[in-house]
Amino acid sequence: MSKDLNLCQFIGRLGKEPTIRYTSGGKAIASFSIACSDDYKDKQGNKVEQTNWINIVAFDKLAEIIERYVNKGSQVYVSGKFTVRKWQDSSANDRYTTEIVANDLQMLGGKQQQNNAGQVPAQQNQPQNQFDDFDDDIPFN
Repeated sequence: MSKDLNLCQFIGRLGKEPTIRYTSGGKAIASFSIACSDDYKDKQGNKVEQTNWINIVAFDKLAEIIERYVNKGSQVYVSGKFTVRKWQDSSANDRYTTEIVANDLQMLGGKQQQNNAGQVPAQQNQPQNQFDDFDDDIPFN
């Protein structure tokens, strides 16, 4: 019997400061978006750049590391699983948000970024089954 694989990897830059929240049980939740740019050639042979914004959410120790070391403009490598989260807006309409639940984050960007951040643990791998304790009804963007 074969297993499925749900693994996403991205390198990008944060467009704004990460948002940090805490559950009623005191567990940290970090949410942020990274810009991932790519280019292609159109029919006329012109180079066209396309930027996609990827929503990321992290829990517990990884969220605490993000709160302490990751800022707007930081270049990061993120690995995690693709998820779709259902929530309700203020009119009780069902909404859906796609996001990556991070299980690994590495700071990139060279010496200048490292000097601003200090020493950062390279990664934080742990199971991320924390949605049941998440009591916020708004999207992360």
